[in-house]
Amino acid sequence: MSQFLKAIGLFAAAFVSSVAVLSLAAISDPLPPDTTYRPLPTRPFSAVKADDEAQKQQVMQRQASLLNRRYDMSDRPIAGVMMSGGRKAVPGGVRVKLQSGTTWENLAEMSPDEIRQRSLLPEGFLPLPHVKQATGGQVIPDRQIDDIRRQEARDLRRFDVNFDLPDHLTPEFPPPIFLTTQPHLGDVSRGQLLTIKNFYEVMNGIITPVQMEGLRLLLTPFPQEEFNQTEDRKVAEQSTGITCLDCHANFHTNAAFHLTPDVRPQAARFRLDSTSLRGVFNQQIHGSKRSLRSIEDFTEFEQRTAYFNGDHVSATRKGVHLPDRTNQVAMMAQMQNIIDFPPAPKLDAFGRLDRARATEQELAGEQVFFGKGRCNECHVAQTSFMDNNMHDLKLERFYQVGHTFNDFVTLPDGPIKTFTLRGIKDSPPYLHDGRLMTLADTVEFFNLVLGLRLTQPEKEALVAYMLAL
Repeated sequence: MSQFLKAIGLFAAAFVSSVAVLSLAAISDPLPPDTTYRPLPTRPFSAVKADDEAQKQQVMQRQASLLNRRYDMSDRPIAGVMMSGGRKAVPGGVRVKLQSGTTWENLAEMSPDEIRQRSLLPEGFLPLPHVKQATGGQVIPDRQIDDIRRQEARDLRRFDVNFDLPDHLTPEFPPPIFLTTQPHLGDVSRGQLLTIKNFYEVMNGIITPVQMEGLRLLLTPFPQEEFNQTEDRKVAEQSTGITCLDCHANFHTNAAFHLTPDVRPQAARFRLDSTSLRGVFNQQIHGSKRSLRSIEDFTEFEQRTAYFNGDHVSATRKGVHLPDRTNQVAMMAQMQNIIDFPPAPKLDAFGRLDRARATEQELAGEQVFFGKGRCNECHVAQTSFMDNNMHDLKLERFYQVGHTFNDFVTLPDGPIKTFTLRGIKDSPPYLHDGRLMTLADTVEFFNLVLGLRLTQPEKEALVAYMLAL
C-alpha cells in the first residue's frame, strides 16, 4: 500500500512539474490530467488553435530529443530484405542506445535489481510517450494524410502535432492485401490505398455483397475525438471524422498511434501503436490491453474507445455512431475475418521451416525460437505464432517506477497481449507502444527481460528466422 501511495504522490509531482515547465496542458488543452471525464471547452476554438500552433515546434522538438536520445534513428535497412509488397526495405540493426560504458553482454550478466539500482536499463526499453501526452489522440503518418486528402479531400492533419517517427521505421505504404478466400490472387490492392472513393472498383467481383458492405462501413468517416465538428477538435476545418482503415491501412497498419482509452489519469495512459488486422480470424482476444472476445465486440467497442478515449459522454456530444450488431457490425467483421497473412513460402502447414527452402541461418534461428529462446512458449507456431493470452513481463524489475518522460509517468506495463509473428517484418515498430524500432531491438529486449543469455550468432539467427515467417 505504501508503494501505491508513493506512486500517486509521484503522479501529482509529475503533473505539477510538467505544467509548470512547459504549460502545454494548461494552455492548449482544457483537460486537467487527473479528470475522468473530458470537460467542455472553456476557451474559443481560435484561441486554442493559435496556442497549439505556437507551441507545435516546441512539442515536436521535445519528442525528437527523446527519440534521438533513446534510439539510432538513421536509415539502415537490412540488405536485400523487402517487406511483402516489395516496395520497402525492412529496417535493421539494434537501434536502442546503451549508456556509455555498458554493452549488451554486460547487461545480460546483471540481475534485474542491479540494473534498476544502477539505472542501467536502456531508456529505449521503457514505455514510449505519446508525442503530446497531455492531449493524446490519434496521430496519423504523413503518407496516409496525403493520400486521403488527394482521394477524399478529407484532412487528417492535426494543427497541434505531427507524426513523430521517420518513414523508414514504419510499415510499407500502401500495404498489400491478401485474402483467405482468394489466396491465388496475391495482393488484391492493386498497389492502392483503399478508401471510400475506390473500394468498390478495387474489390468488385472479389468479395461478397456482405463483405462489400462491411468494407464500406470500415471506410466511412465517423466523428472522433480529434476529428469532428465541435470546437475542441484538433483539425483546422470541421471534419466528418475518421475511419477504421485510416489507421489500419489496407487492413494492416501505418504505425498511427493514440493513447489507451481505458486507463486514467492522463499521465498514466500509455501509447498504443495501431496493430495489423491480418489474421484476426485466428485471434480470440482483441485490443492491446482489453480482453474483447470477438472481432464483433472489438469493432463495436472501438466506436467508444479509440474514437472517443473511452468517454461515452464525449461521444454523444460529437456524434456517436452506434453500429447495428446484426446488420452492420457482423458485416464489418465478415470483411475483417478474410484478411490473410502475407505468403511465407518457407513455412510448412505446421508453421515449421521447410528444410529444402530455408537457409542454414534461418534453421539455426528456428532452433533458438523453439529452444533456448523460449519464443514458442507464447508465439505458438500452430496458432499463427500467438497464444491468445496476456503475459506480464514485469519489466518494472529493471527500472524505478514513477519517472516522467514528456509528461508520461512510467508505470509497470502489466499484462500484454501476445501479438502474432506471421509477417512480422512488415510491422515496425514493435511492442504494443512501438518502443522497439527493429526486430534486432526486440531480440535484445527479450534476451534481457527473460534472461536468455543468447550469443550474438544466436541473436542474428533469430532475426533471420523471424524475417522468414
